[in-house]
Amino acid sequence: MAVYPELSGRTAIVTGAARGIGRTISQALVDQGCQVAFVDRVPKAQLEAECRSAPGRARAFVCDIRKPDDVERVVRDVVSAFGGLHIVVNNAGITADGVLWKLTDTQWRDVLDTNLTGSFHIMRAAAPVMRAQQSGRIVNISSINALRGKFGQSNYSASKAGLIGLTISAARELAREKITVNAVAPGFVETDMTASLPEPVLAQARAECLLGRFGRPADIAAAVTFLCSDGAEHITGVVLRVDGGQCL
Repeated sequence: MAVYPELSGRTAIVTGAARGIGRTISQALVDQGCQVAFVDRVPKAQLEAECRSAPGRARAFVCDIRKPDDVERVVRDVVSAFGGLHIVVNNAGITADGVLWKLTDTQWRDVLDTNLTGSFHIMRAAAPVMRAQQSGRIVNISSINALRGKFGQSNYSASKAGLIGLTISAARELAREKITVNAVAPGFVETDMTASLPEPVLAQARAECLLGRFGRPADIAAAVTFLCSDGAEHITGVVLRVDGGQCL
């Protein structure tokens, strides 16, 4: 992975940091020298275990991003602990799949509340801090299914498409304060969650990947790290697909 010396000492919040893509993004930012708040709603002991490899630069913050008061508290605590906030990565997300005519109100609400509204809560709380310092980087993890849809994932696709709309609108609103807002849209990524999918599903996704392999969490982390760097200071409102050509 490329090295960005300018990221050393900057403070980042990464949601959904306990595992998978979020954990890899968090560790990549730590490796760049960032101070990283690992944010998730899992038990604090689990989060703290993820932070032990970088004492002083990684700290655990338990938060349910669906709850605005929880988010406001965590953003205050991060700023107090690290002295600022320069990067936000909205990675937390869930699925609750079902075809449209069988999808329950709970399945719809839970996915939208976490994937879209939760990201809004984090961005709203972080914006005043970044505006005051006249700089910042926000990266939202969307999905190629926001762009093409997916059978059985109308709630997930809608939440991730909404996140793209939020990204572009926020990019317009925050640009005057030199805050960039971008989205990364992964394709199929190898994680512990996707490993348990049925082989026919895996085979179909594999056949769609023009580059011949599934994405890895490190592929997503590399894109996020670049968008947080000074090399991306003139990039905002962009949706960067990291999918091996799966969505072409």
